Amino acid sequence: MTRIYEIADDFVERYATLDPVSATGEGISGHDHELTDYSPEGSAARDALERETLGALATTAIAGERDRIAAEMMRERLDLDVSQYEHGEQLRNLRVLGSPMQSIRQCFDLMKYENDDDWAVVAERMTRVRAALDSFRAALEEGTRRDLVAARRQALACAVQAETWGGVSSGEPFFRALVSKYPASANGSLGARLSQAADDATAAYAELAHWLRETYAPLASERDAVGADRYLLQARLFCGMELNLAETYEWGWEELYRIEHAMSEVGERILPGEGLPAVIDYLEHDEHRVIEGVDNFRQWLQTLIDSSIDELNGTHFDLAEPIRRCEAMIAPPGGSAAMYYTGPSEDFSRPGRTWYPTLGRTRFPLWREKSICYHESVPGHHLQIAQVRYLADELSRFQRTAGFVSGHGEGWALYAERLMGELGYLDDPAFELGMLSAQAMRAVRVIVDIGMHLELPIPARERYHPGDRWNAEIALGFVIERSRFPEDFMKSEVDRYLGLPGQAISYKVGEREWLAARAEVQGRKGAEFDLKAFHSFALDLGGMGLAQLRRELARF
Repeated sequence: MTRIYEIADDFVERYATLDPVSATGEGISGHDHELTDYSPEGSAARDALERETLGALATTAIAGERDRIAAEMMRERLDLDVSQYEHGEQLRNLRVLGSPMQSIRQCFDLMKYENDDDWAVVAERMTRVRAALDSFRAALEEGTRRDLVAARRQALACAVQAETWGGVSSGEPFFRALVSKYPASANGSLGARLSQAADDATAAYAELAHWLRETYAPLASERDAVGADRYLLQARLFCGMELNLAETYEWGWEELYRIEHAMSEVGERILPGEGLPAVIDYLEHDEHRVIEGVDNFRQWLQTLIDSSIDELNGTHFDLAEPIRRCEAMIAPPGGSAAMYYTGPSEDFSRPGRTWYPTLGRTRFPLWREKSICYHESVPGHHLQIAQVRYLADELSRFQRTAGFVSGHGEGWALYAERLMGELGYLDDPAFELGMLSAQAMRAVRVIVDIGMHLELPIPARERYHPGDRWNAEIALGFVIERSRFPEDFMKSEVDRYLGLPGQAISYKVGEREWLAARAEVQGRKGAEFDLKAFHSFALDLGGMGLAQLRRELARF
């Protein structure tokens, strides 16, 4: 192991101790009984470790190409984390997706529940939920003292989530539902401990919901937009490259118009002369393209994942045995509306999983679900992330566990949807239209994310509110109309964009970089270009910012 890899390994071990929730997310063992301290003191300890590690990297010699790639990637990520800390982002880290409020709850989805020893670990962690939420609240309180606050919209939306998990709204609250799965005939004392811990965790979320609604929200910002300076900082974090926001905003419109034209052409192949709204209505209600029942739908997803792995392995990709397992899961209620993926543990004892939020639905039209499943599983996130986990002998531990960059990862997954069309897996025009619909939604994200946060005008050439400046209300109507996704989903999406500035654009921006890099290599190699070899080389690099990705792929 080189000195660079030793520094990376040391950082991961020490950071896991300071952030057990992230450790569970990244599949690092030994911390599943703990929860993260999100207080100002806890954040300061993590910042100190990052600065110390940057100092060590700066004085360590590079021993080869792998060292160079690992060190460059790690420096960029830690530099950005330090910048986030200096700007006080940890003191207003409240949003409907990806904030500590969700992470504390969601880490329980990734734990083991096979025997009493596992359940004892769950009980121990559950007893710490209140303290973790209190530490998060302490950070937000410090933020109010320093005039670093989240938007009121985020506070109120998070209050609704906390009310769901806290048993304030209808339905069985998460922690009580979780411990009800412990066998009643098993260890009585452990069962009682689990029940008590679940009650306390549930009450803690209910109390946080009340505080968010009654105390924090009145102090929060009425303004959703973060402005250009803060947006650029966040976009660099999520994309790993410097962006020209004016050019990217205009490109988003061009992409949307291009995709909408393609959707109309595909719609003509489904119902000639009927128009796209009629085509979508038909696909939503065609009994041959709809699955009834949550369990049946989950099984459909699992079958699609399994068949994709079987058919792609050895033909378009080479999948090692541990990577050939990916589980389709239904997400617990209360979270964001978007499907998501969680990676395997370092030893693959916990598999990669896709998570589908049903939003209470029991009926599932399939026309757009196929490409979304490819995005989350294979050849999308599961192939990409599990492959990195598997390369323990080649990549540093930082690259394998903490190396996910949204622009790189989400860009690859969106590229993977398009790739499956190129490979013939979306030949049914209904599924092709579903892929294009997902592409349109990602182009819409570029437009409204930049537009809302910079409060830009809508172009005069556009038929929707020409000349008006973006805000949440205008954006909601636009994303529903132009993405053609359901209203409840897109309402959650608008809240997500406003709470995570710069993240929503990373899908299309990342896909653009992947496509441009491939085109450059194809142009250079001509008839010698091997797509399978290109993908293998690219994925084996591990995660990194998009600027570094382009530099590394230019070497292929």
